[in-house]
Amino acid sequence: MSRVGKLPVMIPAGVDVSFNAGLVSVKGTGGALQLTLNSLVTMANDAGKLNFAPANDSREADAMTGTMRQLVNNMVVGVTKGFEKKLNLIGVGYKASAAGTKLNLVVGYSHPVNIDMPAGITVATPTPTEILIKGADRQRVGQIAAEIRAVRPPEPYKGKGIRYSDEKITIKETKKK
Repeated sequence: MSRVGKLPVMIPAGVDVSFNAGLVSVKGTGGALQLTLNSLVTMANDAGKLNFAPANDSREADAMTGTMRQLVNNMVVGVTKGFEKKLNLIGVGYKASAAGTKLNLVVGYSHPVNIDMPAGITVATPTPTEILIKGADRQRVGQIAAEIRAVRPPEPYKGKGIRYSDEKITIKETKKK
């Protein structure tokens, strides 16, 4: 069985986890999330600990046990602490501004790029060259960050573009005569 799947998920105080009819719901101070439980995995609540076990002896059931355990753990962490991604804009004249649920990017195109944030995701710009994305759903936060980065990915010669704050860009050497 998966090593990750063997570990129980601890439910902290203030978090309500309920599961029935193949649906897992997690509610906390950071919001409410839902996930469809895979039929290859069985889930049990044991006095504040969620335990996962494969429904049969197949390899797929073993793999899905670890996957479902981690997805539910991410939901619990998301409604308590939340997730965040930080992006940096590198380039002359590149700037970002957030107004409500909209993000306005000026990244070297002839027009500004406007991106609407979905429900549950907040965006902030601490400085004009930093973007901070926060939310309870880890997958959605990462997806929005990837979509923002895709507007102007970092190029390999000068490193200009939108990059994650912890991303390292390998700068290529230019052609020599």
